[in-house]
Amino acid sequence: MTLAASPFPAARRRAVPVPGGEIAGFEFGPADRPLDVLFLHANGFNAGTYADVLTPLAGGLRILAVDQRGHGRTTLPADPETHDAWLVFRDDLLALLQALGETPTILAGHSMGGTVSLLAAAERADAAKRLVLFDPVVITADRAAQAGPDGLKNSPLAIGARRRRATFPDRETAFEAYNGRGAFRSWPEASLRAYLADGVLEGEDGQVHLSCRPDWEAANFGAHHHDTVGAFARTRAPIRVLKAEIGSTCGLDADQVGANVRMETIPGTSHFLPMERPELVQSALIEAAAR
Repeated sequence: MTLAASPFPAARRRAVPVPGGEIAGFEFGPADRPLDVLFLHANGFNAGTYADVLTPLAGGLRILAVDQRGHGRTTLPADPETHDAWLVFRDDLLALLQALGETPTILAGHSMGGTVSLLAAAERADAAKRLVLFDPVVITADRAAQAGPDGLKNSPLAIGARRRRATFPDRETAFEAYNGRGAFRSWPEASLRAYLADGVLEGEDGQVHLSCRPDWEAANFGAHHHDTVGAFARTRAPIRVLKAEIGSTCGLDADQVGANVRMETIPGTSHFLPMERPELVQSALIEAAAR
């Protein structure tokens, strides 16, 4: 795989071969340091989305942020017809750790990325020393049962994802379509442009296309046959959770998790907490790395 030039001055592109393809991403910080943080993005996004959040940490930490299957420039196949759980992302993360041959100090992630980090740590105790999760998606059994026989496959989020426009004439048109609207309404311009760096890719038709197809994003919103609540109970590593105050996707409160979990609700934040309060993400990762 020929790597495109990095759009972020503080980051290097990476492409790590794993069974079935390559996991792409960006590496920040000194290349000769042990891996401090392995960071996973939310559904529909990509590693570059968080470049502005992670760049200020590059002076002292080595961070690898990767595109999960079906997102960004990762080449692993993504079939929405057979997708029913995020365990495939967990297994991809474990395969990536095996390929890297090193254990990060911290597994961290936003939304789906936080959940996948937790699932991996529950499966393999030595996946990381600590976890830092930013509004992870936690669907309780009661919430799943309320969704009906189709589960969350036809939730408002899944329906909205299937309706997303997948093709634009150019990046600037995509930027104008998203800026200040919908899920992006609380994002600073720099974060939206960082998302679009690999969120849309050039096609042979001269247009740009979403790197995470709408049907794959929708399938992820509906694929919840995994036990996130149980993963909290099975994980022995210390976990810090920063939970949104408004519209959180984390269906647990601090009194419902174990003693190894530190859960905080951040006033005034939505599910897009990393874009709204990047300094909190940075301080949480610095604190976890220093322990």
